[in-house]
Amino acid sequence: MSTTFSPLPVRHARIFWLASDTWELTKRSLRHIGRDPDQLVSVTIQPVLLVVLFRYLFGGAISTGSSVSYINFLMAGIFIETAALTATTTSTAIAADMRTGTIDRFRSLPMAKSAVLTGHVLSDLVRSAIGMAVMVGVGLAVGFRPHAGPAGWLAAIGITLLVTFCLSWISAGIGLLGSSVEAVQQFSMVLIVPIFFSSAFVPTQSMPRWIRIIADNQPMTQAIDAVRALLLGQPAGHYVLATLLWFSALFAASCLMANLLFRRKSSR
Repeated sequence: MSTTFSPLPVRHARIFWLASDTWELTKRSLRHIGRDPDQLVSVTIQPVLLVVLFRYLFGGAISTGSSVSYINFLMAGIFIETAALTATTTSTAIAADMRTGTIDRFRSLPMAKSAVLTGHVLSDLVRSAIGMAVMVGVGLAVGFRPHAGPAGWLAAIGITLLVTFCLSWISAGIGLLGSSVEAVQQFSMVLIVPIFFSSAFVPTQSMPRWIRIIADNQPMTQAIDAVRALLLGQPAGHYVLATLLWFSALFAASCLMANLLFRRKSSR
């Protein structure tokens, strides 16, 4: 007579399963990039067109008010704009999941529900890194000459990814609020608007006083000025600190709001 023993189920801490679920859903979002290359258009083609437009059409008419060449001034703004464009993909991806029944299937699985949003947001960091690599190559080709050392580059990349991360959480909330994928796609463009009221393309000193007050004191300008100073080897301490404070607050508020919206929407 033989006795068969069934193996005991493997038990892991809750944080392990949260990390595992998040990783699987991040991989799911990344696989969509290969199947739908259009997701990379907004983080590659559009910024390239802006670099060419401002470098060769408008650059000669714009003064930076310093010894910094316009292309060196411009590239930090392009990096942060690429971060914002990357973040908009989260809203459309989540809206599509909500309206194709994918979320309903996830609800039937023994998984952490918060991993759905986090997986989309983390995949945006990969898109942002791809966009940055393209922008650096294009910038160098048209005359961008940064003076940053390895530490400066790492800090600039870190700030750009932080901006992407925070804006992706805001974008996640937009994706949950929209009535359709098309509406979400249009509404998510609000993430781009603050960049045009910042120091991305022109120095704020050239703006009317009331616009300058807004531009100088909004988070996008702080992030752009931080990245610019780091890439050009200039003092960036107060810009970096202001960026960390602004985007830490934005992350806390947007992450909480997106998860509350997701729980309400997915429980219906």
